[in-house]
Amino acid sequence: MAIEKILIANRGEIALRAIRTIKEMGKQAIAVYSQADKDALYLQYADASICIGKDRSDQSYLNIPAIISAAEVSGCDAIFPGYGFLSENQDFVEICKYHDIKFIGPDVKVMQLMSDKSKAKDVMKKAGVPVIPGSDGAIETVDEARKLANEMGYPVIVKAAAGGGGRGMRKIENEEEVENAFLAASSEALSAFGDGTMYMEKFIENPRHVEVQVLADQHGNVVHLGERDCSLQRRHQKLIEESPALVLNDERRKALHEAAVKATEFIKYENAGTFEFLVDKHGDFYFMEMNTRLQVEHPVSEMVSGVDIIEWMIRVAEGEELFSQESVNFHGHAIECRITAEDPVKFIPSPGKITKWIIPGGRNVRVDSHAYQGYVVPQYYDSMIGKLIVHEDTRDRAIAKMKEALREFQVEGIKTVIDFHKEMMDNPDFKSNNFDTNYLS
Repeated sequence: MAIEKILIANRGEIALRAIRTIKEMGKQAIAVYSQADKDALYLQYADASICIGKDRSDQSYLNIPAIISAAEVSGCDAIFPGYGFLSENQDFVEICKYHDIKFIGPDVKVMQLMSDKSKAKDVMKKAGVPVIPGSDGAIETVDEARKLANEMGYPVIVKAAAGGGGRGMRKIENEEEVENAFLAASSEALSAFGDGTMYMEKFIENPRHVEVQVLADQHGNVVHLGERDCSLQRRHQKLIEESPALVLNDERRKALHEAAVKATEFIKYENAGTFEFLVDKHGDFYFMEMNTRLQVEHPVSEMVSGVDIIEWMIRVAEGEELFSQESVNFHGHAIECRITAEDPVKFIPSPGKITKWIIPGGRNVRVDSHAYQGYVVPQYYDSMIGKLIVHEDTRDRAIAKMKEALREFQVEGIKTVIDFHKEMMDNPDFKSNNFDTNYLS
């Protein structure tokens, strides 16, 4: 099917990012916005914009009837979900289908398959992909958790089956901690996700978080766009991402890519997706979860592969066949720093009016941001106001370029994490690639 008009069911930098590609493809972009975003500059770049509700997300960007109504009123034949909000909401995908609106993403059956982490793990086992040793499905009781932990050996970690972002997750060091950790994690998961179902895994010590970007079309073709190292995290929230992951040697890298492609084919996936793995200190990798959507950090894969991922999400949704794996020419090293409106030390949100906004430029420097001088960062949404991405021939050169770009990046009126990123570019452990996911915990 030919897609002519696309509604972007999102906000902020990803809405602007999508508008650019949609317009470059000769299609129409329809933006939606909450009352808090009525002055967002990117609304002027869309072909039309429609208010879908009040400030809070549940009254706007999570308001399915309002978004569907906006799509129908504007005559859209497709919806681009971006990430967050409704991007992995299975009901939303079904409702789009009912209204004959193409959801630019995977089929709901595959989303269901991969949304429950314990079930996804079983699927990956059948696909022949290495998984972290752990429970076969959900754990119902404290006694069951204690028995399995004793069998696997400590440390272990309990996780919410429907979780994400570090919520509903507890590390357990010994038998005495099992009961409190299990009950606390289950309670937190029930509050955050409406589902207190838990599962358990062996805790991987000194892990690196490495993920593989895949694209799959409606004809059974799958390609990967390399891997990303997302190990620099704070409280399970990614701060800096890069590609390629230099923690892998060529043999491990090839095996990781092959595993992701094999898994994509096995579940008959369509569109863009990401397989997330933990890599241990020996270089062995284990499947962690799959994100059935676009990732925040997709630009680093675009920089090293030269592929516009959003463009191909749209082209795949139209039924077009993918390019071949052999045609992808990986080059150099890319680094992304997430720029958030937060205190750079305590990481406390800092909404407010931006009184000065000067962004860096130059060769292979990319800023994905919806912010501008005079923009008021609202308090209702995620604090990310942009992403700074650089690309160079080597990691050392990329770090040097990022350091200079951060020096040029000037924001006043609110606090940002720019100073934190400046320090990281001079951090000896970061520069020598000597860190893991717990480095900033």
